[in-house]
Amino acid sequence: MGDKAAEGMLTIADKAPVTSKRKIRADLDNKLPKPYMARGVTAPDTDNPNGTMGHKHHNMSVLQQHVSFFDQDDNGIIFPWETFKGFRDLGFNVVAAFVFMVLIHGAMSYVTLPTWLPSPFFPIYIENIHRAKHGSDSSTYDTEGRFIPANLENMFSKYALTVPDKLSFKELWHMTDSTRNAFDFFGWTASKLEWGVLYVLAKDSDGFLSKESVRRCFDGSLFEHCAKMQKGDVNKMG
Repeated sequence: MGDKAAEGMLTIADKAPVTSKRKIRADLDNKLPKPYMARGVTAPDTDNPNGTMGHKHHNMSVLQQHVSFFDQDDNGIIFPWETFKGFRDLGFNVVAAFVFMVLIHGAMSYVTLPTWLPSPFFPIYIENIHRAKHGSDSSTYDTEGRFIPANLENMFSKYALTVPDKLSFKELWHMTDSTRNAFDFFGWTASKLEWGVLYVLAKDSDGFLSKESVRRCFDGSLFEHCAKMQKGDVNKMG
């Protein structure tokens, strides 16, 4: 009986070598209450069990918070010019901001609309942003836009092999390869672009992307921090 119970908790299967290479954490319950329960309005991890200090969620889902930085007038709708300005505020040049604007609104606008009729203005409705969740992602957001802490932690235990809780560009690339779903060409591309932009935005001086930066990207507080950093109001995160 004891052996059976122990086997029931194994995270590695000998005939599946990938389970040994990509280890998941077995200690999360000791460091974070109910780490596998999806959180509606906060993005906690083992170092921040209550989410981002000082970050106001305004009763939005974590996915809604992620995009709300780009809602410049706080009306719940993101127009292309607001996305353009948001990327400029983050420090991206005019060409990059324009390309991101076109890609984001071209891919996400229609699925978030409250009607079947397309809009020539390509707005993104924050209320429906969960509809724009694509495949081949990290699964840290669930399909309703909640945040799953365990998936963030396991992302780093699996792929951050050089420095704990930090991803190099090579490890980031490997991670996005490993999370691909079969024949999901849109998801593959979107994942590479999203993580690539995040890496450029938040990598440290040694070329690593920290877990803290990734966590704060999920709840959108990273964007607020980076915009203030561009203005010289705060220092870069480690």
